[in-house]
Amino acid sequence: MQQLLTTLFFVGYTLTILGVILVIITDNRNPLKTLPWILVLVLAPGVGLFVYFFFGQNLSKQRIISRRTRKRADSRPGRENAGPDALPPHHRPLKCLLERTAGAVPLRGSRIEPYVDGRSKMEALLAAIAAAKHHIHIQYYILCDDATGCRLRDALVTKARQGVQVRVLYDDVGCTRVKKAFFESMRAEGIEVRAFLHVKFPRFTSKVNYRNHRKIAVIDGAVGFIGGMNVADRYVAGIDRGKGRREPWRDTHFKIEGSGVAGLQASFLSDWTATTQRQTTDPAFFPPAADFTGSMLQVVPSGPFGKWRTLLQADSFAVTRATQRVWIQTPYYLPSETLNAALQEAALAGIDVRLMLPERSDSRVVDLAGHSYLDDMMQAGVKIAFYTPGFLHSKLLIIDDDLTVIGSANMDFRSFEHNFEISAFVYDRDFCTRMSAIFEHDLLACRRLTPAEWFRRPRMRRWAESFMRIFAPLL
Repeated sequence: MQQLLTTLFFVGYTLTILGVILVIITDNRNPLKTLPWILVLVLAPGVGLFVYFFFGQNLSKQRIISRRTRKRADSRPGRENAGPDALPPHHRPLKCLLERTAGAVPLRGSRIEPYVDGRSKMEALLAAIAAAKHHIHIQYYILCDDATGCRLRDALVTKARQGVQVRVLYDDVGCTRVKKAFFESMRAEGIEVRAFLHVKFPRFTSKVNYRNHRKIAVIDGAVGFIGGMNVADRYVAGIDRGKGRREPWRDTHFKIEGSGVAGLQASFLSDWTATTQRQTTDPAFFPPAADFTGSMLQVVPSGPFGKWRTLLQADSFAVTRATQRVWIQTPYYLPSETLNAALQEAALAGIDVRLMLPERSDSRVVDLAGHSYLDDMMQAGVKIAFYTPGFLHSKLLIIDDDLTVIGSANMDFRSFEHNFEISAFVYDRDFCTRMSAIFEHDLLACRRLTPAEWFRRPRMRRWAESFMRIFAPLL
């Protein structure tokens, strides 16, 4: 009897594994993502099945934010700030791509202030919060209950007591280690606090891999913040490397004033509606926007649910149309084959392609997988630099002399395929010049790789990099 039960279990288990593999194949995914999952399920079926249930299911055809919700958000008054199409002809196809895939309309006249360290960004955010009169909307992937997070909480509580509407949206996985009492202390003061895509067993367990990586703050619909910085001590004081060693955290964040804030507001309200299942409307959320500059931008939200991978498509499209330069800052480089090939082709065509990475990120595994891409990049003529003073967490893409892409997205599979991200495509020469100057300043703190140095690295390390690359789409 025991032998029969063992046989039945083995047969049933084998059929389950084969069934999952069949589902993966019939999803018609990118082969680069299909093969690693099949490999994991074949080599480690028990662990592979468990991991696939939590992280591998293809939910792109599902919608947690309905078309009706998106339409309502897109039809809000902020769209009235869209200026006439004054973009140069060479940018109009990109503008059209972003409109069709993400509903991102061009907005004219915004003023953008960059911050290159966590302390200045936090002081600017707290100053804007202190001046709030009507509402404050906060959305972060990580919102810690450390000293920095408590400063933000106390500022929000102060404004809530003054009658200002305060809404806080945080990612449930990103804030796993944050004590519930931290958020309850805000709720007790009348602040509306919600967790995005709350992980509950079994209903949302399969969606634990799809996280909201956006960092948005909107104050009175007039001032907004977007970029790479979360709310935690390490963004201000640096990253703890252990044994009392702390390295600087180099990141970039931006304050936006003017019509571009409407794009951030629409994204926040769309996520808020999806989370609360309650539409929040108020004309004061979209006040008339001041006209600060002649620049134009498109605020582009992207996510895993839906047909298009907007940021991956837009970045790849912009790279293929570059004629002078492509400069990139990213903490992780795990690109799709499309983007990787586009960068190599640009370098081979004589375009100035530069890739700036941290010499050491916060993930050894991701570093190994990412470094496996650098051999071909260097052979194609891409100039690669490792930022050495600390952890470079900045996300920046500069195309030629009049297009800059800023926001929360990294150059990796997770940002392009799994996360909810937000970027701003800024069409402006002056802003591009300012960001280029910051890039060049960071280069002074970099170690530039040479082929002679790179190709002499130990053979065992190269083997480890090649092995981890197999799993790059899953990292």
